Amino acid sequence: MKLTLGEPRLLKESISIISELVSEVTLKIDKDKIEIIAIDPASVAMIDFKLLSSAFVEYEVPAPQELAINLDHFKQVLRRSKPTDTITLGLDLEKNRLNILLQGNNKKTFNLPLINIEEGEQQLPNLDFKTKVSLASDRFDETVEDMSIVSESVSLHVQPDKFIVKAESNLKDASVEIPGTEETVIILDSDAVSSKYSIEYLKKISKASKLADVVSLEFANDYPLRAEYKLLDKLRLSFILAPRVSN
Repeated sequence: MKLTLGEPRLLKESISIISELVSEVTLKIDKDKIEIIAIDPASVAMIDFKLLSSAFVEYEVPAPQELAINLDHFKQVLRRSKPTDTITLGLDLEKNRLNILLQGNNKKTFNLPLINIEEGEQQLPNLDFKTKVSLASDRFDETVEDMSIVSESVSLHVQPDKFIVKAESNLKDASVEIPGTEETVIILDSDAVSSKYSIEYLKKISKASKLADVVSLEFANDYPLRAEYKLLDKLRLSFILAPRVSN
């Protein structure tokens, strides 16, 4: 196996974001992609990540592999890469290690042990969403940060012509209203939709604005949220977040 990536940030930023939610994952590597499907320990958020073979300058996978790794260790190595470096992943079967080569002005080699993860295979749920809002990812990130100073949860509301984000606590409340435009596209299957989610998780998820310019948000009334970030022909990072339902 030999995988060489010319844009280190694609892997570096993705792993950094994913490691905010889970500490250990299984990398499923086949002829088309590297894939991670994982759920956080509290079973609140699910991660669906694909880094496509077309993102690599060299991609040799003679046979499918499943490699379980500690994300903190992997992240520490990837942080040592510079924007102009290439990252090459290889496999040392004899020593059961992942080989990581960072090559630029210097040649740096790191070897990480593969680990055992006792978990069943994660399956993505089949969800029926009632609305989809596509908007600038940095705008959504900023909105989540705005709401975080008010409350621990945030409500997302969609009407035919606008997307509204609200937060409220005992003494404070705030809202951001984003009109539907060519940049903020609203698709709605009903008159209006609203649901509430954890700010803590949304702050971690919205960091994926570093990877893609647009985020698509899909949800329904008191229903899971799917937030998806895509780079055409390179990667997709999506999250499914459980709602916070009021008693």
